[in-house]
Amino acid sequence: MDGRRSELGDFLRSRRQRLRPESVGLPATRRRRTPGLRREEVAELAGIGVDWYVRLEQGRDVNPSLTTIDAIARALKLGESEHNHLRSLARHGDRRAFAKETVPEAVRRVVESLPHPSYVIGRRWDVLAWNEAAEEIFAWGRIPEGSRNTLLCVLTNPVTRRLFGSGWEDEARRMVAQFRKTHDLWAGDPAFVELLDRLHEGSAEFDGWWKAHDIRDGTAGIKKFMHPKKGTLRFQHASFQCNDDPALKLVIYTPA
Repeated sequence: MDGRRSELGDFLRSRRQRLRPESVGLPATRRRRTPGLRREEVAELAGIGVDWYVRLEQGRDVNPSLTTIDAIARALKLGESEHNHLRSLARHGDRRAFAKETVPEAVRRVVESLPHPSYVIGRRWDVLAWNEAAEEIFAWGRIPEGSRNTLLCVLTNPVTRRLFGSGWEDEARRMVAQFRKTHDLWAGDPAFVELLDRLHEGSAEFDGWWKAHDIRDGTAGIKKFMHPKKGTLRFQHASFQCNDDPALKLVIYTPA
């Protein structure tokens, strides 16, 4: 049972347990021992066999068609982001072991030349390149390379945590839900396992958020920082995929 199939099962189970019977037109009863819908109810709503659906939740070696996945998504009332994530998890094919990305020199020079805080991250959210304006806020140059990861910094580094002030929890939860989309496709890879171990060990809040299996898309927006020297800073942020290597993402902050 590979990591992706296991995450597919966990994702289905988490969404099934969140649904109330009455929300899908089923009568509510007092006999339910577990929250949410029963597996057989989801299977019936999706028009598939119960045993087959059970095998999916158990992470077994089954290959659902796109039509079946879409039917399950409708039965579970998944949103667009969740539906797309379910489709991604159901895809099959060989996957090479994760290798940390390298930023092309031309991309690095562009980032370093930008006047506003900018940086490049990889699929595991490792910080791979940044400019002086970003260094003034995040001080990544003072962090050991093995810990230079946006999730590790926000969830386990007290200095970075203080940057977000009272907004830290909302930001941290959002990041965990966004990262979950990528992680599930690399589940079981040693590099991702090592990162999860460090997050579980270094953050008291992470375990509960991770078990919730929330999924979010990355979106542009406003971030506010409480900088110890610069005071309150507000930025509009947006991210862009690099044509040189689609695994790289450029993040740019401009004053809001």
